[in-house]
Amino acid sequence: MKPWGGRFNEKTDPLLERFSASIDLDWALYRYDIEGSKAHAEMLQKIGVLSKKEMKDIVAALGEIQKEIEAGAFTFSSGLEDIHMHIEARLIEKTGDAGKKLHTGRSRNDQVSLDMRMYLKDHLRDIERSLMALLKRLVQKAEQEKTTIMPGYTHLQRAQVVTFSHYLMAYYYMLKRDRERLKNVLQVVDVMPLGSGALAGSTMPLDRDFVRKRLAFARLSENSMDSVADRDFVVDAIYGIAMIMMHLSRLSEDLIIFSSNEVGFVTLPDALCTGSSLMPHKKNPDALELVRGKTSRVIGDLFSIFTIMKGLPMTYNRDLQEDKGPLFHAVGTAKDALAVTALCIAGMRIDRKRMERAVSESFMPAVEMAEYLALKGIPFREAHGIVGRLVRDCEKRGKTFKDLTASMLKKFSPLFEKDIFDSIDPQAILKNRKTRGAASFREVERQINAEKIYCNH
Repeated sequence: MKPWGGRFNEKTDPLLERFSASIDLDWALYRYDIEGSKAHAEMLQKIGVLSKKEMKDIVAALGEIQKEIEAGAFTFSSGLEDIHMHIEARLIEKTGDAGKKLHTGRSRNDQVSLDMRMYLKDHLRDIERSLMALLKRLVQKAEQEKTTIMPGYTHLQRAQVVTFSHYLMAYYYMLKRDRERLKNVLQVVDVMPLGSGALAGSTMPLDRDFVRKRLAFARLSENSMDSVADRDFVVDAIYGIAMIMMHLSRLSEDLIIFSSNEVGFVTLPDALCTGSSLMPHKKNPDALELVRGKTSRVIGDLFSIFTIMKGLPMTYNRDLQEDKGPLFHAVGTAKDALAVTALCIAGMRIDRKRMERAVSESFMPAVEMAEYLALKGIPFREAHGIVGRLVRDCEKRGKTFKDLTASMLKKFSPLFEKDIFDSIDPQAILKNRKTRGAASFREVERQINAEKIYCNH
């Protein structure tokens, strides 16, 4: 291939053609490149650069090119570098001089920014819809498990009694924040850059607002240099996706542990697990392990785009070609991970008896026991020490709180009465917690009812 225009005497070295080609990735932008080109052609006709016939011929030919790509009949070549050049070359084959006029007032610099923004408007909305589907699954499962009690953990140690519903709603709120974050990213993306040219705009009387309305963008970019140099919207998008993946990874880790033979709180759907090539009894949580593993690559995508951007001078530099790999990978991974997780939440079975047994065999009501003493006037730090010594004594004797009597408790504090056993009963604890947002039956019910309304909007 000879470089564009008459500036060069030599053809591009084949090594550089191969090294600089991005068509293996950016072909995915073809629909957006074609739609943006149609809008640009319509605008050029409006300002008199194209005749009505030329515009119609270009628009029709672009539609034919799209069908060729979608039918697998389009020939891609590393010699044509990127999707923009492929489409333009094919357009010129089809329309001759009319096709050569299409690039009037346009640079690949503002063209690729437009394509990527259009791509993200579509795909971030897809991810948002997938997020909402998962949120609905979580609320549905939480409603089914409102009275299922389980240990809540800190440091992977049993800490306090909660409901499985409250646990699920914790992840619900993480992912709800992710959805709101994506909505903010969509506002950042919704800016129309075409008309900025290579970096300085154009002497042509381009009607940028016509193109903005035609392509359904909310507003125009304000500074032509920033327009072509900017990839903040890509960084924001990958950051938002990395946050989603991080939350899915944490949920996956929990469910992998909960589904282990040692814990056995949940059974994962067979359809999301695999067997062993050697061990006939194995049921491995591969889908969740892959969500956890793929999260590291999406976080790598975020660091990749940061590293690409950190040293770039104004304005456009070819380094920006490398933004597509991280972005496309992050988007595709998040879509699959959200779908897998939604299937897992919907299909997993809960062993309520095993969860309840884990609660009853623990010292988790120690917190409420200390609060019982605090309500009777003992300073909390002193109450904390009393109950800590009681737990140590129980461990030494191989007993649990269920094995104790009021007289045994009085050896540790005379303020213990028979009503202490009502205070540390797991069901009573979940009824008696008073703070908003607490792991109580009443608060979980309130959260679920509120979020059902959110999910149905």
